[in-house]
Amino acid sequence: MLKERLIAEDKIQQIISTLAEEIDADLEGRDPVFICILKGAVFFFTALTQRLHHGVVVDFIQASSYGATTESSGTVTLVKDVTVDIAGKDVYIVEDIVDTGLTLADVVALLRARHPRTVQVVALLSKPSRRKVDVALDFVGIEIEDRFVVGFGLDFAERFRNLPEIWEYVPGPEDA
Repeated sequence: MLKERLIAEDKIQQIISTLAEEIDADLEGRDPVFICILKGAVFFFTALTQRLHHGVVVDFIQASSYGATTESSGTVTLVKDVTVDIAGKDVYIVEDIVDTGLTLADVVALLRARHPRTVQVVALLSKPSRRKVDVALDFVGIEIEDRFVVGFGLDFAERFRNLPEIWEYVPGPEDA
């Protein structure tokens, strides 16, 4: 069940605008490819890239480690790979939330093996108290406490992605 609204829609938009300004300044002289980690980051990715004033290439990658639980399985599965050549490019990986860091670490390693010029990570949310691996985050919207969150792309068993705000979610008997 939805327990508590943690981040209102207007606050999310404000965070994204601030991140876009910071990233726009970083894009000068770069050949950027923005890679969205599906499915969760798609709302954030769209809102962010629409605010950038530089022309960027966009692509998508899908990795999974949760399934229908609130705990990461620790095993990351690549579901969809990128289709553009990123060799020599400046890659910006866009993620909705960095929790344990396991999925992101695997995605970063996979993309670095393709010889981009740079790899940077943009995360809407960061949950540092849950890190199992150290991952560098170059642009972070906001750090949150250790709560399971849904909305604005984040889900529980594929539900609640469509909410325009971010809520704490607590599984109930109907989720068993």
